Amino acid sequence: MNARRRTVLTAGAAALAAGCGSSEGGGGEESSPPAPGDAELTRTSDIPAGGGTIFKDRKIVVTQPAAGEFKAFSAVCTHAGCIVSSVADGTIDCACHGSRFGIGDGAVEQGPATRPLPAERITVEGDSIRLA
Repeated sequence: MNARRRTVLTAGAAALAAGCGSSEGGGGEESSPPAPGDAELTRTSDIPAGGGTIFKDRKIVVTQPAAGEFKAFSAVCTHAGCIVSSVADGTIDCACHGSRFGIGDGAVEQGPATRPLPAERITVEGDSIRLA
């Protein structure tokens, strides 16, 4: 078996303390953190192409902007510290005040947030996505 390994590294600002948030939303999913001792965050098949999955307990959102391309960002909105609520139509959305961030780079696509979501480090090895 030929396992490919990629590390996703991008620069980002420090995450703000977590605030309010909702796990409701269309198009994205929410998932629980891995069990203690299990380093795998999720499987590539669990991240929809053009969408993403929010790991609320880990405060991370993993996206797949294009088939086979995986990115990870802090799930803490840079406006008021809420946990983002959904991933839909190419954006990571915060229900608290309506901020939206791009799934490919975490950039602000709609305010009131003025700073992008900080990137998180992940590795993709075979079908496994792990925190780096």
